[in-house]
Amino acid sequence: MSELVAKGVTVRFGGLIAVDDATLRVPEREIVGLIGPNGAGKTTLFNAICGFIEPVRGAIELDGNDITKLAPSRRARLGIGRTFQKLELFHRMTVLDNLLVAAESAESKLDIASDLLHLPRRPREEKRCEDIARKVMDELDLAWAADRRSADLPVGTGRMLELARALCTNPKILLLDEPSSGLDTNETRAFGQTLQRINADHGIGILLVEHDMDLVMEVCRQIYVLDFGRMIAHGTPAEVAAEPSVRSAYLGEEDDDAPASPSARG
Repeated sequence: MSELVAKGVTVRFGGLIAVDDATLRVPEREIVGLIGPNGAGKTTLFNAICGFIEPVRGAIELDGNDITKLAPSRRARLGIGRTFQKLELFHRMTVLDNLLVAAESAESKLDIASDLLHLPRRPREEKRCEDIARKVMDELDLAWAADRRSADLPVGTGRMLELARALCTNPKILLLDEPSSGLDTNETRAFGQTLQRINADHGIGILLVEHDMDLVMEVCRQIYVLDFGRMIAHGTPAEVAAEPSVRSAYLGEEDDDAPASPSARG
């Protein structure tokens, strides 16, 4: 059973503590939300999990193994996939080529000797990676855009391409950083349904950072809440929505008449 665990993670930038003793758990076959006001430390915690930032304390574990000191590339090969708050696509490349890059980086057994010696495994490996890319394109309804440059895609399709690229790395755990940013209501609803399908069909655990509370409440089984770098709540969507500390973090005050579902500020 695949599981991602962050234990007591603390990230410090000089004298600023950006994440303070944060703990969370993402099992396979679950979509877990990570919410909080702007500047709460959500992306910083993501970066610590992926290896772009080294915490001063705490540990990151995948399947019970400590990966805190591993490079981002090594973590990716072990099964941690990620999307970014800002679309990070290869804009001059086609949709298919974007996916081939991901598939080859994770799955290909090619090396420089394959090129220099013209070994027969090159065409086999290229075909295998293309099969992976086309399968993911079909699953996410992107085949129609295979030969289009990613720079020419609408935002909604770009978000789906970023998700597809992450899937081409064969992840055990997906970290999605505000994937609904730039999407309209219908696109967001469709994206949420896609996440639920991926989670159910592939058993991939998903950690979702998101400001769209409707999406979070709809797709997440468990939610963690960060505020000023500290975890202030954890529970089911209903439990988190009813938590006074969450309403205080989002609304700036505790109020008996505050709405049951928080609405992200900023």
